[in-house]
Amino acid sequence: MDGHVYGALGQPGVGFLMAIVIGALAGWLAEKFTSSNMGLLANIVMGIIGGLVGNFLAAQFHIPIFGFWRNLISATVGAIIVITVFRAVRGQRSTY
Repeated sequence: MDGHVYGALGQPGVGFLMAIVIGALAGWLAEKFTSSNMGLLANIVMGIIGGLVGNFLAAQFHIPIFGFWRNLISATVGAIIVITVFRAVRGQRSTY
């Protein structure tokens, strides 16, 4: 490691509780963007998984992710991708 202490999403300054808050918000936003109907627990899980996916993709494109707002944006984009891929695998179509 490089001597820094990293939080739950792999970013400095984002602890476990903040990762849950960001995950819940990102999951809720992704739910609204994709017209899904999930509960609070599913929103949190999708948001946290989306945060991991979003941060991974940002690292691949050399986009720095730090702070609340950038983590929220990357987690929301990641959660939208996760929901879209999940729907594609299940064969579920969405109605807009």
